[in-house]
Amino acid sequence: MDHPPLQAIRNIGIISHIDAGKTTVSERVLYYTGKSHKMGEVHDGAAVMDWMEQEQERGITITATTTSCRWRDCWINLIDTPGHIDFTIEVERSLRVLDGAVTVFSAVEGVQSQSESVWHQADRYRVPRLCLINKMDRIGADYRRVLEQIVKRFDARPVLLQLPLGEEGDFAGVIDLIGEQCLLFSEADQGLTVTAEAIPAERLEEVRSAREVLIEAAADFDDQILNDFLDGRTVDSSRLRAALRRGVLECQLFPVLLGSALRNKGIQPLLDAVVAFLPSPLEAPPVRALVEGDGLQERFLSCDPDGPLCALAFKVFSDAGRKLTYLRVYSGTVHAGQELFNGARGQKEKIARLFRMHAHKRERIEAARAGDIASAVGLKDVLTGDTLSAEQEPLVLEGLSVPEPVVSLAVEPKRIDDREKLLPALEKLQWEDPTFRVREDAGTGQLILAGMGQLHLDILTQRLSREFGVEVITGRPQVVYRETLCKVVEHREVFHREAEGKLQSGEVLLRLEPLARGEGLIVVLPQEEEHGLPLEWRQALEASLEQGCAAGVQAGYPLTDLRIEVAEAPYEASTTTEAGLLAAAQRGLAVAARQGQPTLLEPIMALELMVPRESAGKVLGSLQQKRGRIDGMESRGEMEVIQAQVPLTEMFDYMTELRSATQGRGTFSMEFSRYDQAPDEILQKFSIK
Repeated sequence: MDHPPLQAIRNIGIISHIDAGKTTVSERVLYYTGKSHKMGEVHDGAAVMDWMEQEQERGITITATTTSCRWRDCWINLIDTPGHIDFTIEVERSLRVLDGAVTVFSAVEGVQSQSESVWHQADRYRVPRLCLINKMDRIGADYRRVLEQIVKRFDARPVLLQLPLGEEGDFAGVIDLIGEQCLLFSEADQGLTVTAEAIPAERLEEVRSAREVLIEAAADFDDQILNDFLDGRTVDSSRLRAALRRGVLECQLFPVLLGSALRNKGIQPLLDAVVAFLPSPLEAPPVRALVEGDGLQERFLSCDPDGPLCALAFKVFSDAGRKLTYLRVYSGTVHAGQELFNGARGQKEKIARLFRMHAHKRERIEAARAGDIASAVGLKDVLTGDTLSAEQEPLVLEGLSVPEPVVSLAVEPKRIDDREKLLPALEKLQWEDPTFRVREDAGTGQLILAGMGQLHLDILTQRLSREFGVEVITGRPQVVYRETLCKVVEHREVFHREAEGKLQSGEVLLRLEPLARGEGLIVVLPQEEEHGLPLEWRQALEASLEQGCAAGVQAGYPLTDLRIEVAEAPYEASTTTEAGLLAAAQRGLAVAARQGQPTLLEPIMALELMVPRESAGKVLGSLQQKRGRIDGMESRGEMEVIQAQVPLTEMFDYMTELRSATQGRGTFSMEFSRYDQAPDEILQKFSIK
């Protein structure tokens, strides 16, 4: 296949709350673009993009999946992402490398909790977005309410491009406000045939009013459009699209389309909008890279196949025990068999083969150039977030923001022959998932797995059995707490000890100060000119203190929301040693932290519940018994939407309780919100006063 021109490439992702219809939209995209010859349905376990066994069994997306297809004259690289909060890292690393995104909202449920999370993730990476209000055929569908929620919750400016033809079960198509025509989707051939018709006379005034709002939005990015509009002249549709495109690329406008993916309506106009409004790699902002050498220097790389080689490994997957590394090439061209340099680890790597992916199927290619998303085998030590470049010009890109795990689980091998296979299998799973952590409990010797939630850990333990043949016995999921201090403390630690025939000496004065919730850990070292510590020693000292905080001081959980200042670190060239200095810092940190009134912080989760109105009182009472805080309620037809904050320790097995309280009609989703002070009963459990 000839490589498409850069201006004809669209690297996009589909993001949303769970069950809004992302994978169904992806399946229709593949069908209408001719990539698939049969529509796969999520509820049948036959979706192309949900290829893992667990995805097909559970009817949810677990891992971000890439594919490529053609529409009109464009080549679309598409990533379908999970909607469940436990797999948020999949959304994070996908948005890190995408040029644009389609955000899917349910016309019935509206903007849900995970919709907000993925929207803010896209904001962080300044990813231009289109919006699709899906499920327009469902009872209770209300696109106007969704538009209001987008404005209210995101402080964003949605621009409606379509009006619906028919409501709820009678939804048959859309009115295109730019082209001023009706688009109907044939049910005889699963929506393949799109028929354009004139707008019904009774809708003309409504269309005129909606088109005026559209023109006003476009006029903010084209003064001539404003002049034509004020003078009563017709605004050409091509100029209207060009002005809207400028607003989209600046992340100031968010075009909104309507559809029903399950009923095969509205997908072709969505694809047209992807081509018309979302950026090509040439239009994406240059990426910021650090050039390694004599001091780190910034360099901004534009999308140029002939430029310096720079590619980001945004996903690593264990495929039959071998690493499959997904790459976004930002600059230059990568060839199969080429030797590259991993700037993050200072290692050489060699690409054995390159592939273009279609879900889990591979199409071999010889090269991937700037603007491409591809996968590679042969990269042995590359992990998520690493940068690959030429050894002659090593570059490092900004990595990923990786959330901390909040739930842990003790595991042990079921049989003797599982013991030897367990650690290598866990290592391979850690290749793939930066949010998955493994440690050994010093007291019990058990292996502790930590992840983003019960579902996350359940999927991982199933994969141990199915993919690696390792059976494990699991304990009850436990909350991952954090430790912090309640008061400011200063402590001087002097270390003098003979080791291996040499006197190791070091001295530090540490000042530990609690910070506000969410501030994290801050380590402040003395200025180099003040104490004359060698640069390598300063780096080792900082790493030693961070390592000491990771181990905790009271219950073994990491210290956070703490400022550690090395107020003094006297350096005598003849007596001070690096080992002595680090020993003084480690012991001084432990002593000081115990004097600072250590306490525990528990994870608090943000909940969104949808329950029948008659069950709302019972559900609210249950949440209050769980130490929950109700943030708000909103009526949506016969249902009540409850926003609440509840400690994670109270939420295990909550779905069973909610189903009982609502006769099976209630649903909820939750995501991590913050850490807050743990109650006395939890402190007593860990013998913390």
